[in-house]
Amino acid sequence: MTKWKMNLSRRMAMGLMGATMLTGSLAAPAFAQDDFPSETITFVCAFPAGSGADVLVRYLAEAVSETSGATVIVENKAGAAGNIAAEFTARADPDGYTVYVHAGSSTAMNYHLWNNPPIDPRTDLRGVAAINRQPFYILVPADSPHQTIEDLNAFLLEAGEDATYSTTATSGRVLGAAYVQALGVNPVEVQYATGPDALVDLMSGAVDFGVADPVFAMVHAEDGTMRVLATGAGERMGIAPDIPTLVESGLDVAQIGWWAAWVPAETPDDVVMKLNEMFQAALEDEETTAFLNSMGGDVWVASPEEVDAMMVESVDEAEELVEIADLPKN
Repeated sequence: MTKWKMNLSRRMAMGLMGATMLTGSLAAPAFAQDDFPSETITFVCAFPAGSGADVLVRYLAEAVSETSGATVIVENKAGAAGNIAAEFTARADPDGYTVYVHAGSSTAMNYHLWNNPPIDPRTDLRGVAAINRQPFYILVPADSPHQTIEDLNAFLLEAGEDATYSTTATSGRVLGAAYVQALGVNPVEVQYATGPDALVDLMSGAVDFGVADPVFAMVHAEDGTMRVLATGAGERMGIAPDIPTLVESGLDVAQIGWWAAWVPAETPDDVVMKLNEMFQAALEDEETTAFLNSMGGDVWVASPEEVDAMMVESVDEAEELVEIADLPKN
């Protein structure tokens, strides 16, 4: 058994169920940090222990620690769909020791879900490194009569408002809304904080299908409790070639999330560069690649400038997605 499988199994037992090279150049550093890191680095996770996000962040913390020799811990700052963690990082000392590791796509959407967003991720956070690209998935219990996405589509068209579905995270809500709108149905959405929170209702049939993060989807597909029917990405993922897309069933739905790491906006250039190198080294490790693939995503390595540009683009795109999903503002 490889290291990442043993680590994941250990975390599951504890209840945690749930490449391009650097291309940009950085300006001269604001001040020298030749001894960085000389203290413990904290990876801030936006969701609680037991969530798919927590499993991914904890694995990355361990991978970065092992490849760099630095001490890395995880601190969960759950709440407000990730805004608490993002704001905590933005307000932290800009010294490189507080790193927000989360889905940039969700962070971009959150900016449009609050009438007075606590931060602007384009200006209050600074990109460090990309991690992967990964979509959310449509799934049903393994004993569900729906064997394919076409089966589920037909059921929903017949059931109408009597059908129900579970969602987690902003990205899951947006994909779920886009899916049912494209199909022309109006099932009842049931929101859960994390995938494990939705598990009992999915297994019991209290909800007819779920929109789940890739960690939750892949783990439960592998253990035989769930059947993944479709990916929300516009094309089949290289790490899950057998899972069809919603586009293949005739629906104009193509959404893919992306993960990255950020620090406070004023973090010096040399510290950002060192953090980027630490993430790159971890991502180049074969076991890290295997872990991220098993969690439903393709590795994506990028420079800090590329991460910042992706955030700007995603914030612009998210405004339309939130409107399509008709998500209420807080």
